[in-house]
Amino acid sequence: MPVAKIPYLSALLIIALSLSACAGKTQYRTACASEVDAAWSELSIAKAEGFSGTVSYTKALGLITSARTMQTVENFDNCYRHAKDARFYIRESRKGQ
Repeated sequence: MPVAKIPYLSALLIIALSLSACAGKTQYRTACASEVDAAWSELSIAKAEGFSGTVSYTKALGLITSARTMQTVENFDNCYRHAKDARFYIRESRKGQ
């Protein structure tokens, strides 16, 4: 193999690996979208009970905002985790905890 082709083949290999890595980012895409949508639809300040419920509501709102940001930058696993945590805090806000 000529020495001049080695850098060309190396560059081609790196590009192929990079493209395959980008394709793997969609694992949590649908789960992220459904969790964020569910959390957003469950969020209602009128259903928060007392001061501690309002604190939990605020935590949930912050987590949903963070999840939307993670979704925008295609960090779907963290988006899913934040949305799931937000739903937990929404349930806690309704209990007044």
